Amino acid sequence: MLNQVSKQHIRVAQNASGRSMNVPVYRIKGQRPGPTVYIQSSIHGAEVQGNVVIYHLIQWLQDTPVSGEIILVPNCNPVGTNIKAGEYTLGRFDPVNGTNWNRGYYYDEQQIQLFAQSVTDEESGASIKQRFRAHWQQAIAQKLASPWGLGLAQQLNLRLQQLAVDADYVLDLHNGPVSTRHIYIPQYAKDSALAFNFPHCIFIPNAFAGALDEATFCPWWTLTDLLNARDQRTLDFGVEAFTLEMGSQEVIDFAEGEIDATSIISYLTAKGLLPESKVTPANMTRIGVALADYKTLYTDWGGMVEYCARPGQHVKEGELLARVLNIDELDNDKGSKPVYAPCDLIPMLHFPSASVLSGTQLYKCFTNYFTLSEGS
Repeated sequence: MLNQVSKQHIRVAQNASGRSMNVPVYRIKGQRPGPTVYIQSSIHGAEVQGNVVIYHLIQWLQDTPVSGEIILVPNCNPVGTNIKAGEYTLGRFDPVNGTNWNRGYYYDEQQIQLFAQSVTDEESGASIKQRFRAHWQQAIAQKLASPWGLGLAQQLNLRLQQLAVDADYVLDLHNGPVSTRHIYIPQYAKDSALAFNFPHCIFIPNAFAGALDEATFCPWWTLTDLLNARDQRTLDFGVEAFTLEMGSQEVIDFAEGEIDATSIISYLTAKGLLPESKVTPANMTRIGVALADYKTLYTDWGGMVEYCARPGQHVKEGELLARVLNIDELDNDKGSKPVYAPCDLIPMLHFPSASVLSGTQLYKCFTNYFTLSEGS
């Protein structure tokens, strides 16, 4: 047998009738040793395209030799997927507690500092990595067992994080409202931007804001900095994590999913998990930006919006981004208000609805961006 392929179901939530809500966990384990990869999709219920990407990955990986193990969890949040209001999926927040489904993962810097005190300057990097994983796994289990209980979103997040905590590479598959492809990359893994076929790359610092990618790399980044500064070492534990934004939510597109699956295969090939793969990164232009320069443009007024700039379009300062229609002023020159670009920018996504309140996040944009690679 080429690879060992298995499937199990884990309980991530329980509904009001007391019935378990389960998700499938696919494991593809190769005959050769190697790293572990964890990939999940649809932590936000309307962000469904990642499930097609995982479908293509499973089809591809069953017939390709794997070194190590790849864990795939499609539709990891069945609660969010089933929160519907008419035609729309309202699966971004836990409906009971109002919590963002992607903000309840575990991180505790004190636990990292406590562990660092147990490390001697003679201990090998491999030993530290093994012990820290066990330490972090135990800390997550203790959090789940809190006698005060946890909110639904955090319960689900921590159960998923238990699957991801031993992985060397973690990929969390997302979609924007109306969006173009972009990827969040920790600053220390900047070179990995060239292994993915994503035209827009956001580089993020060691700052935990609750998401899975941060919950994965922040502990290792913090531990590495602590030990290297204290012991004058150059430890590198080789753990990377990314959030992949693959276009717009509420959309399934098998052809686009194959493109993103190929991008992931390119990354896994570069990391040595697919020793016989010939997939290489695309020859393409890649644009980078620091997280601090990834700006949100808010509306100063409410109304009905025409989005004039599409995601991925290069817009110059002063050019038109949108027009807002004011229903109470249709009989005068205030009936339509233009929104202009405050600087040179590239919109990544915009609000999905034409009806907006004042203070709505209209666009999220690259500013002060730079070129990572030039396509021919």
